Amino acid sequence: MREQPDDWRRFGERYGVQWTPTILIVDPSGTERHRIEGFLPADDFLAQLALGLAHSAFARQQFAEAERRFREVVERFPDSDAAPEALYWAGVARYKATNDSSALEQTAQAFAQRYQDSTWAKKASVWRKPPQTSGVEGRPRA
Repeated sequence: MREQPDDWRRFGERYGVQWTPTILIVDPSGTERHRIEGFLPADDFLAQLALGLAHSAFARQQFAEAERRFREVVERFPDSDAAPEALYWAGVARYKATNDSSALEQTAQAFAQRYQDSTWAKKASVWRKPPQTSGVEGRPRA
């Protein structure tokens, strides 16, 4: 900021930066793929960086790489705010790579085990299969 005020102003205006620090992950064309605003503890910051790289791979339609990177966030930083989002997008990336809807159902099931109270679990809840009924008074099959 102090050493390059013109660059700071130009990029700040281009990307709508309103606070420092703001870390942006941009693709080669300059399109923003992920934003981190404010200070974070080291592990949360690393989780957000990894999440941003995964989103960048997804935007390039490199779905296998994106899924790998999203799953890495969940495995390496399971207690971070980034982990539930990464779990959600890992399922979407697998679906996009395979066109197999069971990837989405498996993701919804994973949310039943962890991150149940997250916004991302709510978003994935539409992927759960409804319980099959036996036809008798709408009771689930045993």
